[in-house]
Amino acid sequence: MAENRYTLRIKELPANDRPRERLEKYGAEALSNAELLALLCRTGTSEYSVIALAEHILGKFGGLRGVATARAEELREIKGIGPAKSVEILAMVELGKRLAIASGGLDPIIRSPQDAADILMARLRDEKQEKFYGVFLNAKNMVIKTLQITVGVLDSSLITPREIFREGIACSSASVILAHNHPSGDPTPSQDDITVTKRLCSAGTAIGIEVLDHLIIGDNRWLSLKERGLM
Repeated sequence: MAENRYTLRIKELPANDRPRERLEKYGAEALSNAELLALLCRTGTSEYSVIALAEHILGKFGGLRGVATARAEELREIKGIGPAKSVEILAMVELGKRLAIASGGLDPIIRSPQDAADILMARLRDEKQEKFYGVFLNAKNMVIKTLQITVGVLDSSLITPREIFREGIACSSASVILAHNHPSGDPTPSQDDITVTKRLCSAGTAIGIEVLDHLIIGDNRWLSLKERGLM
């Protein structure tokens, strides 16, 4: 017997079951993850309705966090997801990340390591590669910009003072908070993390841009080298 397929189109669903109509009537919070993703996908395939396609995507990547870390080429491996849909999904993921780090206003003030972690957690916790960021602050500890500096394992060959402080000088930064993620989810610092941090602190002192802290982001966990007395 042939395997059953989800072939029902959205327009064939009762009006009260259609994602767009449900969103307009009840609000976006009333929709499931699959329904919200279906609105981005818009159309299904000959095998899957658009809602079933969205459920298939979520299942393949293990839920929303998996979709959030998927690359465009990985999304396009799914039948029914072409270049346009994959780009739209990634764009919405990025908007979600930017919204998550925009808490406190367009120019958040960093008063503690927790404030910096709140800005960086959504962006870094699910990354599959180590990424190194600088959060550049003005004299009042307001965030000027948050910028990815490098991608790759943190060591002296990848992170040089020139890369960090060139950006700080360009935006007239008074100080910077360094941050990178550990894809393992464990934020325990390595000896390389500590060595690189101390070298950048010394360079910052010489240039006049203070390194306030270095955060290591794990899976919903973070660690401050400043608080641990490691810098």
